[in-house]
Amino acid sequence: MSLQTRLAEALAGMLPGDDTPEGERLRTWPRIGVAVSGGGDSLALLDLLHEAGVALAVASVDHGLRPQARDEMALVARYCAARGLDHAILTWRWDGHGNVQDAARQGRGAAIAQWAQGCGIGHVALGHTADDQAETVLMRLARGSGVDGLAAMAPVARREGITWLRPLLEVRRAELRDYLRAQGLRWAEDPSNEDTGYARVRVRQAIAALDLDVARLTRTAAHMARARAALEYGMAALARTVVTLEAGDVVIEAAPFDAAPDELRARLLAEALCWVSGQSYRPRHDALVGALEAARPVALHGCLVIRKGGRMRILREWKAVAAVSCALGEPWDGRWRLIGPGGKGMKIRALGEDGLRECPGWRDGGLPRQSVISSPAVWRDAVLVAAPFAGLARGWRAVMEPERADFPGLGRDQGQLSH
Repeated sequence: MSLQTRLAEALAGMLPGDDTPEGERLRTWPRIGVAVSGGGDSLALLDLLHEAGVALAVASVDHGLRPQARDEMALVARYCAARGLDHAILTWRWDGHGNVQDAARQGRGAAIAQWAQGCGIGHVALGHTADDQAETVLMRLARGSGVDGLAAMAPVARREGITWLRPLLEVRRAELRDYLRAQGLRWAEDPSNEDTGYARVRVRQAIAALDLDVARLTRTAAHMARARAALEYGMAALARTVVTLEAGDVVIEAAPFDAAPDELRARLLAEALCWVSGQSYRPRHDALVGALEAARPVALHGCLVIRKGGRMRILREWKAVAAVSCALGEPWDGRWRLIGPGGKGMKIRALGEDGLRECPGWRDGGLPRQSVISSPAVWRDAVLVAAPFAGLARGWRAVMEPERADFPGLGRDQGQLSH
């Protein structure tokens, strides 16, 4: 089966559509983005998509880490110009904190997501291959990862408001190089791919030296992905039993929750933390276990986890939102919009202790103090205008952003979207 046919079949299963034949569906689907570095994998993906007639926009990210990157961006720019494709060069700079590869990966994803949203693009294709998948499995195995880690990279993932597609996860890297040679296309080789200072390079060399079967490693990832799906199903079923959403907090009935298997409890807590905080990545497993076992309030992932009165409540931590401010009409903390009479010079900020003192009826709403002080309020400079979660509505209400409203097992509980 040709690469073109395999790509068409993979994408047809990823992109929503009707009974239109696969090839025609790709030609009629709205424009998708392609992240292209100039390396062989991403350039082959770009050419395959272009030859398939998919409407495309292309983005490359200059990380500012290698002078050769400019030549690689120029290579992509020439390819796109010759074919009339839109090409954007995005920039990201490392702040010197943390692991540079992890920081670059996250920064690259954020930059591409912002670009795609600005272009009205909902799907972005990435050039990860079967070799990348096998390397990821081994790297995560070495770190002692569980089911989620060993499931490695998903063919379709939703993150940062974008659907990310990996249609080449069953294609070998060498096949793509052969394709490019046959097409007469040049690609760039990143010298860091030979730098054994990077764990991925060492793993890549180990796979070659030990003659490990890449296909078997990718099958392991597929097995783990199915196991993860089963666990997510169980977690959603548990959520339907024990979870209620209250003013943006996740409230869990402790007794049935504590009786559930540990893995489902950890997953549900992680999901609650991500739902409240808006973070895409889950906390580390050890931190989750500590929060599950703690009798006292625990600060984790920008949230507080509080056990009291037979319930566990996950709410936004005041420290995480103390400096968050936005204009009226913009989403505060990425999830709340305050709708009301309006006015000049107004901002949305967290209520805080100072605002709470101006809301004598805050207890009437039944929310704990920690939830109320970290809730959104309308301010004009230092003057509190309204606090919908603290009994001082004055014609204002808080409405949750639709994309932040879904909770596994519960969907969009319309009763919890506004206050």
